[in-house]
Amino acid sequence: MPSLRLLRLIACATALACARNLRGAEAAPATPPSAAPAVKQRPPAPTRSPTAPGTPKLTPVGAKPGEESMMRGAPGMNPPIDADGDFLIGPDYVRAPEMTTVEGAPKGTVQRFTMNSEASKFYPGITKVPPDGSAAIVPVEPAAIKVHPKSYTRTVTVYAPAGYVAGTPIPVIVTADGPDGALPTVLDNLIAQHRVPAMAAVMIQNGGGDSLGSERGLEYDTVSGRYAEFVEAEVLPLVEKNYGVKITKDPEGRATMGGSSGAAAAFTMAWFHPELYRRVISYSGTYVNQQSPVNSETPHGAWGYHESIIPNSPRKPIRLWMQVGDRDNYNARDGMHDWVEANNRMATALKAKGYHYQYLFCVNAGHTDRNVKAQTLPQALEWVWHGYSAKAP
Repeated sequence: MPSLRLLRLIACATALACARNLRGAEAAPATPPSAAPAVKQRPPAPTRSPTAPGTPKLTPVGAKPGEESMMRGAPGMNPPIDADGDFLIGPDYVRAPEMTTVEGAPKGTVQRFTMNSEASKFYPGITKVPPDGSAAIVPVEPAAIKVHPKSYTRTVTVYAPAGYVAGTPIPVIVTADGPDGALPTVLDNLIAQHRVPAMAAVMIQNGGGDSLGSERGLEYDTVSGRYAEFVEAEVLPLVEKNYGVKITKDPEGRATMGGSSGAAAAFTMAWFHPELYRRVISYSGTYVNQQSPVNSETPHGAWGYHESIIPNSPRKPIRLWMQVGDRDNYNARDGMHDWVEANNRMATALKAKGYHYQYLFCVNAGHTDRNVKAQTLPQALEWVWHGYSAKAP
């Protein structure tokens, strides 16, 4: 005969198991796991050679005399901050010391606020997910994709440097896919060492989703001035109102930064509005055919930048730091979705037009590679701000 204590333990265990099963039933799909369709795994991106046709002639950073043909950079070494051109780094990466907080160094403030899409005249919100919650169907032809209205909230994170006096005009860097956890620390260190000007950072989260038919894709992959206009009309006024951070009107004192589609957005902001932004940092830029909705004026999306837009346009006052990994994104669907080829072509187009640019081809690196960013972010910031001199208000 089981004891009373044993019976109680059995009852508790049974109740706990039932509760777990109920929770699992609520979260589980209606069909049994065996009936669920198999998820196709995207094949890994191929490794592209730094000497492949179409690649700019690259200078391996830190290579000893006679070792240039090995196409290896010295561990932890980046190109000079006063050099333009095409460089190779990797395959071994070293985290930059400026990425780590220095005890006793002045620290800026970081604050954040939320924006609701219902209040936006530019981006009230879209999604490719149907209202019934069923899986989104993305057709082969981007023009056939269906979108639905969907509201969202986005977070805006604001960094102000140590000692900033509210209401004083200050340079700014506007970043995509915010917040960037490393940026405030790097700025604290570089500003304290007088390697970049004291600046604010406005790190803007996207509206959600990714690629064709998403809010993020609409904001970042669209080749137009709309996103820069949204930032100018709806984001920066709230930054100034809420935190007293007065953004300079001097375009030489305004930078943009992003990764992937956020990098394309950063370049697009400066391209369409060089009177607002002239300094750009681009990690694994999505300069490919990913625009949605389709626009007959720019039918190949951001691929058009290096295909025709930059070559056929007068040179603009833009200074661009950019990088790509040798294992960066790749999709063979239309011949315009190789991130490495796209960035190689961007560098070639920029060089032909006489732009100030620095291009890093990163060996042993993937898409928006963390090790690459940990080594290069301080150098990228210092390079992109090189030569800046504040104008009298």
